[in-house]
Amino acid sequence: DGLDSVRIGYFGNITHATPLVANQKGFFQKALGGTEAKYAVFNAGPSEIEALNSGSIDIGWIGPSPAINGYTKSGGRNLRIVGGSASGGVKLVVNPDKIKTLEDVKGKRIATPQLGNTQDVAFLNWIAEQGWKVDAQSGKGDVTVVRSDNKVTPNAYRSGSVDGAWVPEPTASRLVAEGGKVLLDESALWPDEKFVITNIIVSQKFLKEHPKAVQAVLQASVGTNAWITANPDEAKAAANAQLEKDSGKALPADVLDPAWESIRVTDDPLAATLDAEADHAVKAGLLEQPDLNGIYDLTLLNKVLKAKGKPPVDDAGLGVE
Repeated sequence: DGLDSVRIGYFGNITHATPLVANQKGFFQKALGGTEAKYAVFNAGPSEIEALNSGSIDIGWIGPSPAINGYTKSGGRNLRIVGGSASGGVKLVVNPDKIKTLEDVKGKRIATPQLGNTQDVAFLNWIAEQGWKVDAQSGKGDVTVVRSDNKVTPNAYRSGSVDGAWVPEPTASRLVAEGGKVLLDESALWPDEKFVITNIIVSQKFLKEHPKAVQAVLQASVGTNAWITANPDEAKAAANAQLEKDSGKALPADVLDPAWESIRVTDDPLAATLDAEADHAVKAGLLEQPDLNGIYDLTLLNKVLKAKGKPPVDDAGLGVE
């Protein structure tokens, strides 16, 4: 596509195993050939969406809530989801001295990463399903929802200022290493125990102008996922090596091993679960009913899958017409 470089964004987080491994092993660069793969590492979805909107990245790995919010805030004009990346990797971890059963969560202080983020929405939905009441904005009610950055949640747990947390990996396994107990794995709440935790997004402008580059990145993603599945231990080490390179700190084995076990890489964006997550945000009062028609364009992904002899994936009726 005549590009000097393709700028790829992702989080320094084990739920972004695909780009971590693909960067570390040079799979993106191999697929892009003479076009340089450049990288930007983010801590939060909103900043990655801003980078995509401003053109400082072209393609990004991101969670469902920021993708939904970014798409709806722009009136459906800024991004498309072009592929899936990971399912699972979210747990409710609690202090076993204070919380022994799911019923015991009532009246306790439970952390989520951010108001309106993917895990916050999931926890608020679960609370509502128990018949308990919580004001979504303030987090006050039958359960106190404490919005706490994943980096500080283990300290909050250690000090006793929260009794548990509904968090993604590797924060969940960090809490377990602090003596916490997994009370619920979110995958148990979903059909086939699958739900989207990480998608691949691209700016609509970049997708329109540079489809060959997008296809090359998707080809690398599909190839990386197959390599991860075939070489789990080597892939885990590669992901951790890239985490260390990006953040200066590798994950210790007692955190990395259980975190890695709970994540499933997938090419399928699990579109029906994204639609359900949007409904949960609406029910919680954090999102007005969104129009998600056109949020997906899986044309290039299905082309890549077909070439590899794999079945196509579905956009749950939310694809471009």
